[in-house]
Amino acid sequence: MVRAVKVLLVAISAYLIFEFGRISAGYDIVEAGNVEQAHSDHVQALDDEIVDLKQKIAILETNHEVDRASYKEVEASLTQLQAKIQEQRNAIAFYRGIVSPSDGNSGLRVQEFKLTRGKAEREFNLRLVLVQAMKHDRKVSGDVNLSIVGSQNGVETTYALAQLLADEDNSAWAFSFRYFQGFDRLLVLPDGFTPERVTVEVRSKTRSISSIEESFDWATS
Repeated sequence: MVRAVKVLLVAISAYLIFEFGRISAGYDIVEAGNVEQAHSDHVQALDDEIVDLKQKIAILETNHEVDRASYKEVEASLTQLQAKIQEQRNAIAFYRGIVSPSDGNSGLRVQEFKLTRGKAEREFNLRLVLVQAMKHDRKVSGDVNLSIVGSQNGVETTYALAQLLADEDNSAWAFSFRYFQGFDRLLVLPDGFTPERVTVEVRSKTRSISSIEESFDWATS
């Protein structure tokens, strides 16, 4: 027991000497505890701020998604409205070309000629609209002859409509109308043929209404 008491006294003396040395060097155990608590409180405050900022970011991202969705909806509505307006303008221009063309000339004319790509590589959709301008007191009848000029393996070549139609039953291209008539044909170009221009002959069989011939560059849309 005496030995144990001596060991305990030595340990207590050593601790007291250690604390005395720290106090002599300016160390305050109470102050150190306060500083440690202050750091702990600061860390907790930063953790709370991080959580708060994450919540704000989540709210802002949600608002951004809502704003973006609203913008897309408005943009889609605007696009549809613009398309409808353009359709109305095209319709007005089309009927104006029938009733009162800008050049003031009456008779047959090609109001629309358009080529678009088909499903297959060498297929093309042809859209042709004929009109009778200004005078509509009687029907005009006749037929259409179409030919395509281009290059076949480096040699200038011309193909008639009947040689290019996917359906041979459409080779006869007759028309009869008072105001306008539209046609759609599916053309299949031969391999190695590069089209350059299209010649459209609108041959009238009605007296006093002249036939017309127009040439168009080959261009798809």
